Order: sequence, then C-alpha cells, then structure tokens
Amino acid sequence: MLTVDFSRFPLAPGDRVLDLGCGAGRHAFECYRRGAQVVALDQNGEEIREVAKWFAAMKEAGEAPAGATATAMEGDALALPFPDESFDVVIISEVMEHIPDDKGVLAEMVRVLKPGGRIAITVPRYGPEKVCWTLSDAYHEVEGGHIRIYRADELLGKIREAGLRPYGTHHAHALHSPYWWLKCAFGVDNDKALPVRAYHKLLVWDIMKKPLATRVAERALNPVIGKSFVAYATKPHLPRAEADAT
Repeated sequence: MLTVDFSRFPLAPGDRVLDLGCGAGRHAFECYRRGAQVVALDQNGEEIREVAKWFAAMKEAGEAPAGATATAMEGDALALPFPDESFDVVIISEVMEHIPDDKGVLAEMVRVLKPGGRIAITVPRYGPEKVCWTLSDAYHEVEGGHIRIYRADELLGKIREAGLRPYGTHHAHALHSPYWWLKCAFGVDNDKALPVRAYHKLLVWDIMKKPLATRVAERALNPVIGKSFVAYATKPHLPRAEADAT
C-alpha cells in the first residue's frame, strides 16, 4: 500500500533514493523495483533487518532491474550519515508527526538532497487524525506515538522555510480513515470487536484484489476523508537567497 503516487513523483533508473524512516520498507521496495539505488534507513533495528531480508529476496527473485541496488541501515533522522547532496530523491512517509524536532529533520533532508532533487513528505491529515485523537487518548499517547497533527498550510510553510519549493499535493487512503475511527472507538488494542474485524477484512480484500469499485470509491473520497496528506517539493538549483530573490 503506497502513499506516495509515483505518477506524480517519477523516478528514473539509477536515481539515488533515501527512504527516511522506512519502517517495513513499502516505498523502498517500490523504488528498488523501479531501478533506483535505494537506501532504506530507520532507527528500528528489527525492522531494518526485515527490510534487508526482503531486499535480498527481491534480488534473488529478479524483481529489480539490472543496475538497481538496495541497502538497509539503522540511523538517526537528525544526524544522517551521508555527505551533502548525496541523493536525487528523498521520501519520508508518516514519520514527521513522531519527531519533536521536525525542522531539524527537514534541514537534514535538504542537506543530503542534490540541487534539483525531489522530496516526498506524507503525514496524517488533520481532519481524520483529529477524529482519532478525540475518540482515543491511547491512539497517540504512547511512547513513540504521534506528537502533533499538521494542517496542510503549516506543513507547506515549514517545507518552504527549509528552502524547498512545493509543486504538488494530494490526499490518500480514504478507506483507511473509518478503520482507524473504529479502532479508536472500540479500543486501539481491541482487534476482536466485530466492526473492527469486519472492516479489516474489507481492507485486506481491497489491498489484495484492487477491485474497481473500491478504487473508484477511494478516489472520490480522498479529497474528503483521505487519511494521509502528501506533499511533493524540489530543491532549487540556486542558493536559497538567490532563489527567493528570483
């Protein structure tokens, strides 16, 4: 289940990509399949080991084209272990809402991104996320949980302040918002509640089968209740001061 729309965020074979806070690796795997040179980085060592296993399995199965590479590594988003201007593309999906110093993370991403490079940032959308917070304190008051809810204009403002130029936005995963509302209403750790189990089955069916009916429904509902807000931006070729003057 991809949050980044690669038709709006195209990759070229050989692009060097950083998937920052990669989690289980869903975007890193897609970039690898598209021929990129991928670095998947996360602070969770257990998840990184699983991502590395999947990279190896993909290589063995021939899922990645010749020239594509994939590395999984532990690291700190606030102190990235890479030289300046190392990557053509940076993806950070559903991560910034967890980190107190979000401006520091943006600064690090800008530092390692090449001039002319592209960045994709996804966060929970304000409206659906606010419903979750209202229904359940346990949803966000956990170690490593969500510490803020972004409004779209707030996130775009921070992106611009970091020296990036936003060029597109959209919403994603509308069908997932009701699932999380149900989880929050019945208890975030209560997977046995009938409405939660029934809706989860619907989501699994949708992800596996991709039926036309749910695809059309999600596209129609994304502008209204899309669970995620996605922003795309580029790093100007000019120094920031010159770019602002231009």
